[in-house]
Amino acid sequence: MPNIIGIRREDRNPWERRVPLIPSHIRELIKTRGVKVLIQPSSIRVFADEDFHLEGADVQDSLAPASVILGIKEIPSGFFEEGKTYLFFSHTIKGQPGNMPMLKSLVEHQATLIDYERIVDEKGRRLVFFGRQAGAAGLIDSLWTLGRRLKAEEIDNPFAAVKQTIYYQSLVEAKEEIAEIGMGIRRTGLPPSLVPFITGFLGYGHVSQGAQEIYDLLPYEEIDPLEYEEILRRGDFSPHRVYKVVFREEHLVRPRAASAVFDLQDYYDHPESYEPVLERYLPHMIMLINGVYWAPRYPHFVTKRYLRTLFGAPQPPRLKVIGDISCDVNGAIECTIKDTDPRDPVYVYDPAADAAIPGVLGNGPVVMAVYNLPAEIPLESSVFFSQSLMPFVPALAAADFRGTFEDCELPPPVKKAVILFRGKFTPAYRYMADFLK
Repeated sequence: MPNIIGIRREDRNPWERRVPLIPSHIRELIKTRGVKVLIQPSSIRVFADEDFHLEGADVQDSLAPASVILGIKEIPSGFFEEGKTYLFFSHTIKGQPGNMPMLKSLVEHQATLIDYERIVDEKGRRLVFFGRQAGAAGLIDSLWTLGRRLKAEEIDNPFAAVKQTIYYQSLVEAKEEIAEIGMGIRRTGLPPSLVPFITGFLGYGHVSQGAQEIYDLLPYEEIDPLEYEEILRRGDFSPHRVYKVVFREEHLVRPRAASAVFDLQDYYDHPESYEPVLERYLPHMIMLINGVYWAPRYPHFVTKRYLRTLFGAPQPPRLKVIGDISCDVNGAIECTIKDTDPRDPVYVYDPAADAAIPGVLGNGPVVMAVYNLPAEIPLESSVFFSQSLMPFVPALAAADFRGTFEDCELPPPVKKAVILFRGKFTPAYRYMADFLK
């Protein structure tokens, strides 16, 4: 007999309108797989309760009959029930302090935790994700932030017309408006003070690709990082173009040993043997967009120390906005000293005071660090996510979680994502037990 699948309402904040499975996919599970689906009602979800009811799901508050429960964001500790299986973005594998009580509760309830972030293929590539949607929303919000900063500095600019992502009816509407801005730049150009308009992108994965998809609606030209300094020396920039530089690992760090050469696998294995070099590019950029994966063992690519020097110079730097889409607090971008939400999405990082200043004006870059960017385009995000998750749901519904982890028949990508099995850390995640001590 298949497991009953439950879908909980998202309640972390009023902007979280996403759902892990969309109504049409739930219909497929019910009609062709014989899976019973329960879904908690929600007044803010992007799909109405009736949409799920019409497809055959039972809309009810209690998920007690369900043995496998799907969510999106972190789940309150008091929600867990004995022996059940939960799938959501737990944000626990780095020992994030705020989520350790939740992890402890899962252990105490002898629950099974499967983290979407860890569902990967044989090459370690994520299979269930919101990366492109985070990138798209993050770039729109970054352009909106730039427009506000420039307007506050009394600089006329076309980006003042950009809205925050949540105020567009759809991603299509946002793209249409930014494409129109791009046509305006082609026709009339940018103000002289914004030329050259250079944006740096850290990373080349799904997040960066989503951000570049939006940026590329503008009349852009790409600069190779290896040619960056030579192009700056020539100074042949057009006011009718924006420029982008995409930085890979080999552009972000160099070996500390003078005789060594960059090796990607060696960098992954021994990041302490490398030092960051991104900062030499920063003085010429107007925006920096961060989309890289970061863990504490890796270097900070933008340091507080460097920003004190940059913004302590007599001449104000060109850098206006840092869009930290990856949003690791004190991470790759060290001046991301807190995350934000759609209600209050930005702050100025003041390097002299090492403090977050409300608003967009101040001696420092404006940091956009919204922690749940895909929620700002909930329809597109939910559809994409459901499509990527759906191939694994029938196996989850059929799995027997009552035996041992070794005997539990799950697709290999999903089995790699099992952090806890009936309250015990699986072999790949035993290190996490130290986080609970």
